[in-house]
Amino acid sequence: MQRRALIAAVLALPALARPALGQGTAAAPRTLKFVPQADLAVLDPIVTTANVTRLHGFAVFDTLYGLDADYAPAPQMAEGHTVENDGRRVAIRLREGLKFHDGEAVRAQDCVASIRRWAQRDAMGQALMARTEEIAATDERTILFRLSRPFPRLFDALAKVTAPVCFIMPERLAETDPTRPVTEMIGSGPFRYLADERVPGGRIAYARFDGYVPRAEGAAAWTAGPKRALFDRVEWHVQPDAASASAALQAGEVDWWENPSSDLQPTLRRNRNIVMEIPDPTGFVGMARFNHLHPPFDRAVIRRALLGAVNQGEFMQAVIGEDRSLWRDDVGFFAPGTPLASEEALGPLTSARDIERVKREIAEAGYGGEKVVLLAPNDFPTLSALANVGAGMLRQVGFDVEVFSADWAAVVQRRARREAPERGGWSMFFTFWAGLDTAHPGVHQAMRGTGERAWFGWPTMAKMEELRGAWLDAPDLPAQQRIAREMQAEAMREAPYLPLGQYFQATAYRRGISGMVKGLPVFWNLQRS
Repeated sequence: MQRRALIAAVLALPALARPALGQGTAAAPRTLKFVPQADLAVLDPIVTTANVTRLHGFAVFDTLYGLDADYAPAPQMAEGHTVENDGRRVAIRLREGLKFHDGEAVRAQDCVASIRRWAQRDAMGQALMARTEEIAATDERTILFRLSRPFPRLFDALAKVTAPVCFIMPERLAETDPTRPVTEMIGSGPFRYLADERVPGGRIAYARFDGYVPRAEGAAAWTAGPKRALFDRVEWHVQPDAASASAALQAGEVDWWENPSSDLQPTLRRNRNIVMEIPDPTGFVGMARFNHLHPPFDRAVIRRALLGAVNQGEFMQAVIGEDRSLWRDDVGFFAPGTPLASEEALGPLTSARDIERVKREIAEAGYGGEKVVLLAPNDFPTLSALANVGAGMLRQVGFDVEVFSADWAAVVQRRARREAPERGGWSMFFTFWAGLDTAHPGVHQAMRGTGERAWFGWPTMAKMEELRGAWLDAPDLPAQQRIAREMQAEAMREAPYLPLGQYFQATAYRRGISGMVKGLPVFWNLQRS
């Protein structure tokens, strides 16, 4: 009885204050403790593009197709498919035994409703539905697409991991308006969301779904292959303070810290109990986005001239430091390491910098001294670093620069304004995209040229949209690559944004954790030895 009382007293202590009893006990291997990049503000992965919500989505929900190691679609919930009538009739067959967390069988009707809801929020989904005459469940396990014309990217769309992802949920939830967040989290993924354990700003918890049936074949990579939940529980411990997260990881109070800050990575690398690695080979791609609606960046000749002033190495060193293994330059408009990346037309970015030439080109283009307003979030270190280097670059070539420094919420609010910079608008902002978000034209929002319907900056690029349509119809990878090279050449002419380089975000976990899948931070196949 004394021993039980002692254990109970220890367990009653706050999690980060008590010793890590779990290491080596029978109970500890059953729970994985994870520090996410941010709190989970929104549960529904269809209504937001937040990475933390996408991560939650992959724990709770499953997809018809996954992304494999070659960035190609592979059947996941799907058993397979048939393509007939010259590509205009596509039937997808579900695997047997799929269940939702409430015990109900996954039906083709659920998939049809989920696809429809997702497609209203996703650019590739919208392109798919524009060609879809009918999508129906012909029986409990068969999803049928009848298309007005072939859509070669159909399986790429269903497999893509960029937000929003085509997650499958019960029909009754999928019929919810896609602008209204679903709060009841019933999926068919390897983990169940434990709503009653949610502590906003503190903890999110999941339990292994014993009814989940992993694929029997294939290699686990990205979101394809077997998804085996080997922990009974996964707990997210939200820790906004980086130093506290680092201390908790080193003390063994948590098992995995998703995004350790760059200044603390050297300390973690020296700890023999910590493993540091880069799970996502596509990294993060930086960009300086122009406002195309107002001077001076409403003129392509001025935007294009600035390509010659960009020193991607300076931008990346400001973000992640001098360790050359953590960043790369000579980066174009498609993420390096992905199938569509090339060196096409990159000379202005990769040749020697000639600032005096750039100054002359900008003056000759008719720059009239207009104020250039840069948005710089002061509570977002990586974006603040980009903005600081960018402001110096613009001043060096002769622009009159004003930096609007504010918190991220204020920057986001101002970024949405379309007024001229002198009336509360803006001229340029800086951001990062996950590499896969810039891997191909179907997901690359910053390459869209649909004017005021485009992403912030609102460029109008008719030729780019024509090429994007051709890419959607490309029959094979060589054809896709040819069109992507044309798109990059067009981007170098139009300069919808300035590519600023690529950096790689390390993750940190306790030695003894194994089975981590390359790609996104996911919780299947992990175990503690």
